[in-house]
Amino acid sequence: MNSVAAKTRAAACPPGTRLLRAGLVAFFAVILSWVIYAVVSGRSGALDSVDLTVYRDGGLIVRHVRPYYNPHYYDPLYEWGGYSSLALKFTYPPFAAVAFALVSILPARATVVCSVVGNMVALVAALWFTFGGLGYRDRRIRLGATLVAAAVVFWLQPVVRTIYLGQVNLVLMAMIMWDLTQPDTTKTGKVRWWKGFATGVAAGVKLTPLIFIPYLLITRKFRAAAGAVAGFLFTVVVGFIFLPHDSSKWWLHGLIWTDGSRAGFIAWAGNQSLHALTSRLMGSVAGGQTAWIIAAFFAFIGGMTAAYLFDRAGHQVVAILVTALTGLLMSPISWDHHWVWIALGAAVTGHYAIAYGRRGAKTTARWLWALVALMILAFAAWPDAIFTSARNLGKFSLGWLWLQKNTNPILYTHYGDQSWFPEYHWHGFQLLWGNAYILTGMALLLIALFIGFRLRRSTPAAAEVAPSAVGAGV
Repeated sequence: MNSVAAKTRAAACPPGTRLLRAGLVAFFAVILSWVIYAVVSGRSGALDSVDLTVYRDGGLIVRHVRPYYNPHYYDPLYEWGGYSSLALKFTYPPFAAVAFALVSILPARATVVCSVVGNMVALVAALWFTFGGLGYRDRRIRLGATLVAAAVVFWLQPVVRTIYLGQVNLVLMAMIMWDLTQPDTTKTGKVRWWKGFATGVAAGVKLTPLIFIPYLLITRKFRAAAGAVAGFLFTVVVGFIFLPHDSSKWWLHGLIWTDGSRAGFIAWAGNQSLHALTSRLMGSVAGGQTAWIIAAFFAFIGGMTAAYLFDRAGHQVVAILVTALTGLLMSPISWDHHWVWIALGAAVTGHYAIAYGRRGAKTTARWLWALVALMILAFAAWPDAIFTSARNLGKFSLGWLWLQKNTNPILYTHYGDQSWFPEYHWHGFQLLWGNAYILTGMALLLIALFIGFRLRRSTPAAAEVAPSAVGAGV
């Protein structure tokens, strides 16, 4: 009788519905936890929207028709009731300033609210597009998987840090995933000639997404590559139309290349790129330049090879994530919050772990779950009090990177690169914790390259993992 009743309940509540309910409960719990945390910690603990203020300032300057490539002083005393003397400069392409001019129309506090809500929506959207790219067709299963994954990866440090600072990384990631996971043709058979365009526009805000153009070329997606180039050129043209002087200064007179100090201290703990690693090991930014170029070259070769192998084997989403990882390692500056792509990496790896487990490949599933655990452990956000003192209990945006001493950015602003900066004197475990994202990223790239070569003889059809198997397991 009990077995009959159980079967009846299972039939009345199919796997997709159960997964959706679990996802709704989990994500609601995350939002509720965040709200409680924000209320308990106070404004200064939950948010420090310094980057959002720089965006808004750039937009205000554009609207008032003044050159915007000047220092902008983040003044919480004026905006939020605090105090800071840190000078931050607008370091983005001219198109970004034009786009942020729209943001600057809103009052300061409304901008913060929109930023927090918008970033949360962007995280869910990026996961939704990702699971769509993995082949999820049942909307209940897809939404349930999206919300469950969002509830887990929300607590990764790059995600929390992006919300904390008011950054746009999650929005750009969602744009790129929407763009590159679309089929090449519509349901009616028409060619999606606009595919790739949004990726190019994202590169017009931050240059790192340009890494997707060589990926598209290597995988012979020439139409999408042309779309990405067109989208990027569109942003350049818009910049020259609205900001001709600044655009000329940026693109034609070398500001993009010659004023690297504008972005901040390359060797600072918050920079998790190969350039930062080589600078710390060599003892100066200039000393690490050659080693960085060599390391970036090998990262590009390895990353593009892995992306090509995954794409060839039918795992397009994995190929996209490997490309993003390659860009993070190669970029001169990859701040900790730029690593939001790890959220999608953990979700996709979890997808494959569940799918392979359902197919009976238990050993493969265990290795994949270990990989998920590695990503979550390496990139998790921890209360600041664990690393500093009880007075920072309200803040919750740091991670392993801050276990050791690091340079106050104000010192770099005033004195330039100095041999006595703490990052140049890390030793032992400090080198591991302080370079946690870079080292984990390098390990993930090597693992991806290894798996890619293992898949090189697989046909696309054989490589597919049925997403319905994931939903059936919940």
